[in-house]
Amino acid sequence: MTVQRADARRNYARILAVAEAEVAAHGADASLEQIARTAGVGSATVRRHFPGRRALLDAVFSERIEALRARAEELAAAADARAALLDWLGALTTYAASARGLAGALVQDGTDDQDHVNACSTKMTEAAEPLLRNAARAGAVAPGVTAADLLTLITGIALATEHHPDPAAEAHRLLGLAMEGFSPLR
Repeated sequence: MTVQRADARRNYARILAVAEAEVAAHGADASLEQIARTAGVGSATVRRHFPGRRALLDAVFSERIEALRARAEELAAAADARAALLDWLGALTTYAASARGLAGALVQDGTDDQDHVNACSTKMTEAAEPLLRNAARAGAVAPGVTAADLLTLITGIALATEHHPDPAAEAHRLLGLAMEGFSPLR
């Protein structure tokens, strides 16, 4: 394990704080060069800490992603598997619709290249799988629905509602419509 120098830790913290603000303002496509300028460091310093945009976005969203992962773990023991899955998907929708740039961070790029693994998406897919398995065992979801399908759905809804006057409300409305498609009440 390498120990970072104090100045490297300060640079990391400053870059991350600026990146959070830039992503909130400009979404997942926030300029890495602008982040470096605002943080008072060079582009090489940003790339040393965050080898690519995906790594930077993973760091920006890591705390919220961890909270959603922990919530899924709590809900996995719920007696009502359908309600647990819908509760978690609602929490993910709320966050994805309100945290500008998260939907972009969750988008799978379609490659199998391990250098481009999407940590945010991977963690959310892994968090959803036990909830989905429980719901499937209870007969509460349509056959063939995967955790990746649900994450893609939430991502699409968040991207589609990003510029709506009330993105979270519209995202939840659309999620409700979709729920009736893959998990109809009996």
